[in-house]
Amino acid sequence: MVWAFGLCAADDGVWTALREGRAVLLLRHANAPGLGDPPGFVLDDCATQRNLDSAGRAQAQRWGALLREKGISKPRVISSRWCRALETANEMELGPVEPFAALDSFFAQPEGNVPKTETLHEFLAGLSAAAPPIVLITHQVNITALTGVFPRSGEGLILALPFKDRPQVLARISPP
Repeated sequence: MVWAFGLCAADDGVWTALREGRAVLLLRHANAPGLGDPPGFVLDDCATQRNLDSAGRAQAQRWGALLREKGISKPRVISSRWCRALETANEMELGPVEPFAALDSFFAQPEGNVPKTETLHEFLAGLSAAAPPIVLITHQVNITALTGVFPRSGEGLILALPFKDRPQVLARISPP
């Protein structure tokens, strides 16, 4: 059983909101040992980045299984362009993955916080409640800047739509 803010995240209301497009899942990428990226990081070269380990790949697969179990089998999956986020999305096996620069980490460049967060905020505010379920895969710094929550690897937040200036967190879901 997964708990969220003292409430069981297995609560059908939270999952129904996600299924019906009245909420989005904002997920920190699965377990990738280390902090930040190594010197010489290159966006298009996974060998230069911090990547998922076997535990991270298994964690991402469990996320995919959990979402399918909750009736969310064909969501729109949008990911940071970092390899660990894309691999999380792919390991979930929920369908095509759309890279989105606003979900990219700004850990090494904290001054990148405001533009990325504003773009992500505008994107979320523009979503209609009739949209298909949406899963966003990003990084701790992005989630914290947007919501004030410091998630651990593989942790997810279900955020209410319509998106407001101050995000409403419906559930905080521990990594499965």
